[in-house]
Amino acid sequence: MTDQNMLERAIEKFLFASRWLLAPFFVALALGLVVLLVKMCQTFYEFALHAWAGGESDVILGILGLVDLTLTGSLIVIVIFSGYENFVSRIDAAEHADWPEWMARIDFTGLKLKLLSSIVAISAIQLLRAFMDVKNTADRELWWYVVIHLVFIASGLVLALTDRVSEHQPGHGT
Repeated sequence: MTDQNMLERAIEKFLFASRWLLAPFFVALALGLVVLLVKMCQTFYEFALHAWAGGESDVILGILGLVDLTLTGSLIVIVIFSGYENFVSRIDAAEHADWPEWMARIDFTGLKLKLLSSIVAISAIQLLRAFMDVKNTADRELWWYVVIHLVFIASGLVLALTDRVSEHQPGHGT
């Protein structure tokens, strides 16, 4: 083996091992999920205290806030597991009886689409909350909610189309 081949193999081993530098990012996201849970508990507590005195739209707005936090938490879980599986190391699903089946099958393209779909859903909830509270929402703010939501939708469509076109290119699978 030549010196160049040995150097190349050493660099490749180093680069391959560097994927573990991502692990603390996923741990930080898991800790962020704990912070989000605390916020969810706080939001639920405030919602429950005022639910009886509030009107129907107040209750719906409170529930939409809880749905928004839940979708955000789900998005974090998707990023943690899919990112770890795709970029760091495989998780042995056999050791976890309740392992969701989709987690072992999601690739980077699927991860991008799930992320953008979640972001669109979160954006839609924010927009719906603004519409439910339209009396207290400035027209300019409402306009920006709509524009941002449409940008997310357009981005999702463009991403899905580019992924679909690239699948049909020679050398890219089907």
